[in-house]
Amino acid sequence: MPALLKIEDLHVSVGETPILRGVNLEVRQGEIHALMGPNGSGKSTLAYVLVGHPKYEVTQGSITIDGVDLADLDPSERARLGLFLAFQYPVTIPGVKVADFLRHAITNVRNPNRKEGEELIGMREFRKELRDTMNELNIDADFARRYLNEGFSGGEKKRMEILQLAMLRPKFAILDETDSGLDSDAVRVVSEGIRKLMGPHMGVLMITHHERLLEFNPPDFTHVILAGRVVESAKGGDLAHDIHANGYAAVRERHPVEAAEEQAASKEKEPATT
Repeated sequence: MPALLKIEDLHVSVGETPILRGVNLEVRQGEIHALMGPNGSGKSTLAYVLVGHPKYEVTQGSITIDGVDLADLDPSERARLGLFLAFQYPVTIPGVKVADFLRHAITNVRNPNRKEGEELIGMREFRKELRDTMNELNIDADFARRYLNEGFSGGEKKRMEILQLAMLRPKFAILDETDSGLDSDAVRVVSEGIRKLMGPHMGVLMITHHERLLEFNPPDFTHVILAGRVVESAKGGDLAHDIHANGYAAVRERHPVEAAEEQAASKEKEPATT
């Protein structure tokens, strides 16, 4: 039975400001879901809330994996349950080599009962797995000896996220605009890497503005979020292609309440004029 990530009536605020206003979404292992929406609609907020970022407060609703409520779980516990987030802007960790980072990460995710000071995954086993994975993704072996994201180009940072994804083998991967800031060649490389990892063991929530990413990884479902709510969902990628071609004007016309809320929120953010 495929695992199920279920989001029900999710309301989220930052301070006194509501961002998500009742999101409902279900993702099963083996499915690819595209999530689209204008800037400020709540896409990245949803990604960060799923993995437990402390900045965001859930005020109503729930997130569950196979019925297990994530409300009181920290990010590491959520990772052990099978959640992974590929960041829009991956962080740099000087002095920590990629291989060392990955060895600690997969040890902690695969061994949820490991106590501090206990042995990591065996070095020989780890090196073979890392080497095989990098070969599969066409990543040069020297990559593993570099410090995590230090001096990496935008494309290299995103390939590092894909390598983490491959090594950690999550049940559910949230890709937060993995294509952001990349040129066409880098988008192709990253897209092909994602495609190689797709399969029945992993559900994907792909937050994207880039049609090229969806060409390589056609979605089973497309969702549109507006003013903190998922206002439209459709099978396949036709809805995504229409939005790429025509923008969100038609979506706003079909959902005037959310469009008005979006406009009001935008005005609140505008600086005062004198």
